[in-house]
Amino acid sequence: MSSSKDEGAGVAPQNKGSWSSFLKSIASFSGDLSSLTAPPFILSTTSLVEYSAYWTEHPSLFVAPASEPDPAKRALLVLRWFLSTLKQQYSSRSEKLGSEKKPLNPFLGELFLGRWEDAAGTTQLVSEQVSHHPPVTAYCIWNDQHGVRLQGYNAQKASFSRTIHVKQIGHALLHLDRYNEDYLITLPALHIEGLIYGNPFVELNKATYIQSSSGYTAKIDYSGKGWLSGKKNSFTATVYPERKEKDILYEISGQWTDNFTIRDGKKREVETYSAKSNKTTPLIVAPIEQQDTCETRRAWRSVAAAISKGDMDTTSMEKSKIENSQRELRKKEQAEGREWERRFFSKVSSDPIFEKLASGIGERSETDKTGGMWRFDVGKAQRAQAPTQGHQGL
Repeated sequence: MSSSKDEGAGVAPQNKGSWSSFLKSIASFSGDLSSLTAPPFILSTTSLVEYSAYWTEHPSLFVAPASEPDPAKRALLVLRWFLSTLKQQYSSRSEKLGSEKKPLNPFLGELFLGRWEDAAGTTQLVSEQVSHHPPVTAYCIWNDQHGVRLQGYNAQKASFSRTIHVKQIGHALLHLDRYNEDYLITLPALHIEGLIYGNPFVELNKATYIQSSSGYTAKIDYSGKGWLSGKKNSFTATVYPERKEKDILYEISGQWTDNFTIRDGKKREVETYSAKSNKTTPLIVAPIEQQDTCETRRAWRSVAAAISKGDMDTTSMEKSKIENSQRELRKKEQAEGREWERRFFSKVSSDPIFEKLASGIGERSETDKTGGMWRFDVGKAQRAQAPTQGHQGL
């Protein structure tokens, strides 16, 4: 148990009152916490639509499976790449900023576009907010040189029970052209640790799966630090033939924020991966003056500048400008009997690839919670000239 002295220890003295009020409002709130207004001092300067980039900050690991002829080893390489993304997705912000911050809520149609350039060649990113109620971000990341493409979408549903719990809804699909092979990737549940001290950070829990069309399954079990023992961000993962969970081909264990070790089915060490020493490749994003008005860094720049200065009055005012503008757009669309046209993604009623792979691991689409199933639309992407003027290769 924490003492009253410990409560809010990570919060600046001038903000302790509002932090305490925020904790009380969370504890008494019923419903989805994503609709609750957070105190301005824990706001991030980054929109949630940018988080899609965390999938591919190691492009060489992303494309590595495309060069492996053995399907079991490809499944292992896909798992290794996925595990390498976890530190970026769920820990890099608290390491950089001192604690997890609440991201800016993207508006409908908000875009984040960029590319990575490294030894793997050019890897492209398109991320778009395809729904506002409920909030859903869709993304597509591809490397033409290696014939690798990732697409997916996700929403979050947050609730409170002793701490904040977040269920991620959606999935990702990885495709390898060379083998005409697909991988369904499910998304981890998470909760927020350190909340009462004012130093929130993410911990993953439960299990996720990666199911391949070549007949291999990877299962990842997450186990954070307990009350008495264990290390935070711990996990174990196995690769096995579909529906034969006891026939382990590879096993990986360690911490997704630190080191993990890969062993084969006979417990022989194959590789040790260091999440801390494996450097990321910086994402190249067009200068703000070349960006479309819907691109996130241009759209939120006044808000981000005010947050960085600690000017909460200006933060609230600038946020309200964007939110009110969006409300007016929705009213106009409703009056004209139309809805916002997504730039890069379209809603589909079903996806046979998803359905086939999902059946092997018991995954459901839950499209009622994501406004539909979202897929990258190549035709739309080819026509989307306006928002891409500052982005090479899109």
